[in-house]
Amino acid sequence: MTIEHTTPARTLRAAYGAAAAAVADLGDEESWLPTDCTGWAVRDLVFHCLQDAQRGLVALHTPADGPADRDAVTYWQDWRPNTTGAANGRRWARVNASMFLDFGQLRGLYLETLAAVVHAARAADPARHVTTQGHVLTAGDLITTLAVEATIHHLDLTTGLPHAPGPAPEGLAAVRATMDGLLGRPALPEWGDAHYARVGTGRAALTGAERAALGAAADRFPLFG
Repeated sequence: MTIEHTTPARTLRAAYGAAAAAVADLGDEESWLPTDCTGWAVRDLVFHCLQDAQRGLVALHTPADGPADRDAVTYWQDWRPNTTGAANGRRWARVNASMFLDFGQLRGLYLETLAAVVHAARAADPARHVTTQGHVLTAGDLITTLAVEATIHHLDLTTGLPHAPGPAPEGLAAVRATMDGLLGRPALPEWGDAHYARVGTGRAALTGAERAALGAAADRFPLFG
């Protein structure tokens, strides 16, 4: 199932712009505040998001022959929470983030990398095939996955930063569309974007009432993580 989109580059620009605004003024003390990602402080999560942006930059410059074997929804089927790989990734990010003695260096690298990805995304043909993490996607679908990841982690980041600006509406819409695609139906109508993102990625558990309202679909949660 493919997310309907016409301007994935615009979605990414909005998502990355909002993420950059949330990080741009953070200092060293704030970089040690907790996030909604298990075991990660702000600086650990910023490093992880930097790595994802770097991966996106490489992928946008790595053309591939088609056909695509993943789209903006099915890409996430490989990512499950609470796996050994996820735990190893948490440790790897924490160790590497700790090597930046000055958070300003990490922050600056993150911000300049986001800007480079936005530029590359704007220049990319959304129908061109690219490769990342062993899969082939269209550039447009890849760009949408980058916006989804950035938006979910933006929500994670602001758990301990209540005064930071929130995610972009365009990014939240991409997250909702992705989760609806994985679920095979729209979310419960009373769910806000942030709550849907949290339960959809296993950051929060479904309540008994939510399980009852979802019926058999409740067994599909978390949708990815």
